[in-house]
Amino acid sequence: MEVFVSGVQTLSETGVTHVPSQYIQPPQNRPHQPTTSASSDSLNIPIIDLFNFDPQHSDHVRTEIGRACSDWGAFQITNHGISSSLIKDMIKIGTTFFNESSITEKSKYSCDPNSAASEGYGSRMLVKEDSVLDWRDYFDHHTFPLSRRNPNRWPDVPANYRGVVEEYSNHIKELALKLMSMISESLGLRSSCIEDIVGEVYQNITISYYPPCPQPELTLGLQSHSDIGAITLLIQDDVGGLEVFKDDKWVTVQPLPDAIVVILADQTEIMTNGKYRSAVHRAVTNSHRARLSVGTFHDPGKIRKIAPAASLVEKDTPAKYKEVVYGEYVSNWYSKGPEGKRNIDSLLVN
Repeated sequence: MEVFVSGVQTLSETGVTHVPSQYIQPPQNRPHQPTTSASSDSLNIPIIDLFNFDPQHSDHVRTEIGRACSDWGAFQITNHGISSSLIKDMIKIGTTFFNESSITEKSKYSCDPNSAASEGYGSRMLVKEDSVLDWRDYFDHHTFPLSRRNPNRWPDVPANYRGVVEEYSNHIKELALKLMSMISESLGLRSSCIEDIVGEVYQNITISYYPPCPQPELTLGLQSHSDIGAITLLIQDDVGGLEVFKDDKWVTVQPLPDAIVVILADQTEIMTNGKYRSAVHRAVTNSHRARLSVGTFHDPGKIRKIAPAASLVEKDTPAKYKEVVYGEYVSNWYSKGPEGKRNIDSLLVN
């Protein structure tokens, strides 16, 4: 049955001057204005040149990745092998869908409102009815394993939408696997260690659209959280809004043309026994320009058991985290909400 959804974009386009109460964050969670305040500091997430995986630079790159994973859990990469034209095409098809499709057309692809993380167009991320809503609309695509991929559930306007998503999905997965390998090697582990624990990769691509907000000081485009899977790769347009929490402050991730933001997620923190950290991050809004980003999530299967890598436990006994079935972790996150890193903290061994 088709479900008609009126998103945040529609609300913004009505010209509202005050944010409805369900979007107002509690005072302790609200961003400090102006939203660029964190970026005025000298603190910035690392930018790592991958040199297109040239073996002559591999030792240096692994060292840089290890330092970024330990200190930040997030970094930007350049010369990563994903073409500039493909990145631009992904941003363009998302922008075209949100700006040129009617709400009636968008709603043909509506998510199931009663099912967390269902594929399609939506606004509400959490199942909890009393949760504060994000100032964001999104379109989520199930892209790997291939058995989950059904382009007929995706928009066909613009005409190249489905083809671009498929091409981007294939290339970004290859990049994610290369990064997992380098992250493993940076810890002295065999290159396939993280991939072996993750098993068959489940990939989702989420295009997020953040409309202009009349009161950005009261809202968040995406509330503070750490991602629940293994590794997230994100591209964004030139409108800043992504922030990473570091040393008790929010640091703006400055948009860098053709760069990809790498965000470590909770399962990688578990697999590395806490040597590497998942990054707490959020998205802030602004009153004058819409923002678009594309996050690609690479996660274990729901029945996969995730635990610290055995060789790290041998060196650093005892394990810092309990073993967890990934599907149970996901259910807990969606039912309780993110609230920073509360979910992974519940797995800490006393």
